[in-house]
Amino acid sequence: MGAVTKHIGLAATFSTSHSHPFYAARLWATIDHLTGGRAGWNVVTSLNRNLDANFGADRADAGIRYERAHEFMEVCRKLWSSRELDAVVMDRRRPIFADALKVHRIEHVGRFFKSRGPLNVVRLPQMGPATLQAGASGKGRDFAARYADAIFAIQPRSEDAAAYFADIKGRTAELGRDPEHCKILFGLQPIVAATETEARALQEEHNALVPAEGGMAMLAAHLDFDLSQLPAEAPMVDRTEPELQRLKTRYREADGTPMTLREVGQRHGQSVGLPQFAGTAASVADQMEAFIDAVGGGGFVLSPIYCPGAIEEFVDEVVPQLQRRGRLRTEYAGATLREVLRQEN
Repeated sequence: MGAVTKHIGLAATFSTSHSHPFYAARLWATIDHLTGGRAGWNVVTSLNRNLDANFGADRADAGIRYERAHEFMEVCRKLWSSRELDAVVMDRRRPIFADALKVHRIEHVGRFFKSRGPLNVVRLPQMGPATLQAGASGKGRDFAARYADAIFAIQPRSEDAAAYFADIKGRTAELGRDPEHCKILFGLQPIVAATETEARALQEEHNALVPAEGGMAMLAAHLDFDLSQLPAEAPMVDRTEPELQRLKTRYREADGTPMTLREVGQRHGQSVGLPQFAGTAASVADQMEAFIDAVGGGGFVLSPIYCPGAIEEFVDEVVPQLQRRGRLRTEYAGATLREVLRQEN
């Protein structure tokens, strides 16, 4: 993808739970060079105990996972900074590749990791890939506020989205970061058709394809909790299990009506809890504008209802609407993904 594109950022998910920071720092440094500074790292601590079992590891509690993730990021940052900007000389006449006085060991010794360094990759275009995160729990939000250039947020209701936006921006400011350097991108499932009636019919057809049991299986995996032990018709907002609190804002209808486990599971299977904006291109653009104006945020993460086709339709039909309204850029202002994320619109 990096070889056949020039402007878009290219991000992938990589866990801090099953590798060493030196490996990750080298991996992302290479990708950042190959893409000319367009690399993005979606930092996770692994989804559930099944993924941990693939690596022969027991599932640590959230506190330990995030402590490890914090140290992981700090080691990576030290390694990315272990070569000064002008360390590489490349003087064939003398001959000198790099000035040894400007290449530094990091000598990190922490609770989870040791690393001598330095990183054996030259200075990165972005000084580390743009960091993406999806903090939902308190610990996840703290991690995102400290490190993220952008956050993926799934908040079906605008009231909850506004509260999330304010919370993240407040945490970011408390850490001494510029809140504008941490963009919040809200999840959205667009359903675009030539008429409102056709869009609603397409939405109904898509949603009817998801069995409640399948959606609950997905939800159980994302919660890392066996939902079969709960009554299917029990209201989810009343549950007190710690594992179920992280996604609590997804347990109500748009009007605030509590949803049962079966209903939450079916909604999760349909859109992973994302709000669905259905209508014509103009109508979907209207809904997007209204959401951002009410909530705040730096943009949206799109989830297509089918592939290929749904994203292409959005780009061809909705994007021009947003550009004509001055709500979406018409050109890129920066060369790196981090610069693009900090650009308005």
